[in-house]
Amino acid sequence: MQQTSNKTLRGLPSVDKLLQSEECQNWLKDFPRRVVLKAIRESLEEKRTELLQNGSESKVSGNLFEVIEKKLTESGSFSLKPVINATGIVIHTNLGRAPLSDKTLKHLTTVASGYSNLEYDLNTGSRGKRHVHLTALLKELTGAEDAMVVNNNAAAVFLALTALTSQRKEVIVSRGELIEIGGSFRIPDIMAAGGAILKEVGTANKTHLYDYENAISDNTGLILKVHRSNFKLTGFTEEVETADLVKLAAKTSKALMYDLGSGCLIDLKPWGIHTEPVVSDVVKAGVDIVTFSGDKLLGGPQCGVIAGKQRYIEILRKHPLARALRVDKFTISAMEAVLMDYVSSDDITKNIPVLEMLLCDPAKIKERALKIKKGLKSLQNFTVTVREDDSEAGGGSLPGVKFKTYTVQVKHSEIPAEQLQKLVRDGKTTTKTPLIGRIKDDTLILDVRTIFDSQIQEVIEIFREVN
Repeated sequence: MQQTSNKTLRGLPSVDKLLQSEECQNWLKDFPRRVVLKAIRESLEEKRTELLQNGSESKVSGNLFEVIEKKLTESGSFSLKPVINATGIVIHTNLGRAPLSDKTLKHLTTVASGYSNLEYDLNTGSRGKRHVHLTALLKELTGAEDAMVVNNNAAAVFLALTALTSQRKEVIVSRGELIEIGGSFRIPDIMAAGGAILKEVGTANKTHLYDYENAISDNTGLILKVHRSNFKLTGFTEEVETADLVKLAAKTSKALMYDLGSGCLIDLKPWGIHTEPVVSDVVKAGVDIVTFSGDKLLGGPQCGVIAGKQRYIEILRKHPLARALRVDKFTISAMEAVLMDYVSSDDITKNIPVLEMLLCDPAKIKERALKIKKGLKSLQNFTVTVREDDSEAGGGSLPGVKFKTYTVQVKHSEIPAEQLQKLVRDGKTTTKTPLIGRIKDDTLILDVRTIFDSQIQEVIEIFREVN
């Protein structure tokens, strides 16, 4: 057996022999020598391992040159790449959350392609502050006295709790609002990391005003209210209204912070959504500090916004953590463009991709679905149908809210749905953009809500290549 294995291994070509091959000479025209050598050595090692494990009688998978070429191709490819989101989940955390508009991308590219006045005052010719580019817009849109931006909402909450609850002060929060956000990050953990002492009040389903009143002491640093933006609590429940907490905070001279999470800047009630508070309404109610995400319902780049009373924002801005959590020129330029759209647009739902997708007329979605079905009609072995379904906001936003949509349901007579999904997703069969849908009842389902008009033809071409 050992002799057979050694004989089989000796049949593998040497590195030098592969380097002299015609294929390798062509690779060396396109790739650095060190990259080609690395691919050859890794491929040979994989073949040796496979031969030793499977034995000489087993068929070695794949041609060696094909394996090397695949490694070379992958070495020159970006790991982070665009995909077509056919899941119907608009704010898909795994797929990058909020897509940005062409206008926003144009401004980002213009700023990022050269130098900018990121921290330079053009009026005085002296050093400036990067936060000024967003503060005025955020103040106008939220009605807050002041505002600042950090790299995400978890950072916003962390900074606020750390800066405002120094010397081991207590933070009062309802047990029904001790939420967990993405990546297993929990509000209590964020508090502990910031040095705050968690003081829970009420129960998981009911918290009354007197629970907060009884918990306040000389060691209270902050009253915290958390919007349950990523889950819905129903049944025998009760929570304290924001206005009542504002009065309590004022009466006891304590700061009140409200973590909104999703960060909605427009009223969604005209679309039948009554569960999402508007940032400006919360600020107007008198809350001292409001935190929310920039890349969820707001529809901007990943960042966390802190808005509220100027005296508190100044404390946060001067805290050492603020520098560690600050955003760069890419985030600032993208966020500025998005906020400018909110300020200048008469119908913001047409300019922010997240809002446009969430609030899109189902008839338009059906029209796109029918275009895809028509494009796939001529393909053999495929059965394609269009059906009504529901989409979700995703990204920990609008829990329980369903959006009427239309899906394209694709079945292949020979390829199971899981395999078909893999073929259109991983790029081994198609040269197009990876397409990500969902599987149900051995059918590949494409929710067209999250497929852009510009992607329809490419979706069709993807299935043509698979076919």
